[in-house]
Amino acid sequence: MGMYQAKVSGIIDSPPEKLYAILSDYHQGHPFILPAGYFTGLTVTEGGQGEGTHIIVAMDVFGSKVEYQMKVTEPEPGRILVEEDESAGVITTFTLDPLDGGRKTQVTITTKARTSPGLKGAVEKLVNPAVMRRIYRQELGQLAAVAGNGRGAIL
Repeated sequence: MGMYQAKVSGIIDSPPEKLYAILSDYHQGHPFILPAGYFTGLTVTEGGQGEGTHIIVAMDVFGSKVEYQMKVTEPEPGRILVEEDESAGVITTFTLDPLDGGRKTQVTITTKARTSPGLKGAVEKLVNPAVMRRIYRQELGQLAAVAGNGRGAIL
């Protein structure tokens, strides 16, 4: 089986601590940054704050409905947050890098995913990264809005 990767970065006019607090809060923060046109649900099944949280993420992308059973880890608390569905072969990483003395943050969302076998996998490798980048641009915009300033420049 093959793999594909989708990656988007944006600069948000908020300190990394504030953005990380939103991303790592799966009850009152993270659900509000998910674009409703693609994400149909986020259910916390264990924890809810950063490391050790377990969530079910439901998506509907162009009529294809999927659910991911994600486990959250924090390889670098305050800077890197990872969501992984080991059985589906999907890993999404949020990386926050301070800019301008910590007044702004470059946020990078990266997903690495295993493709299906055969022709379906070839199509996934071709189509999925572009779709994921579109979703992540919206997600970064919503993260900026939730952070309270409604502004963000997507790179």
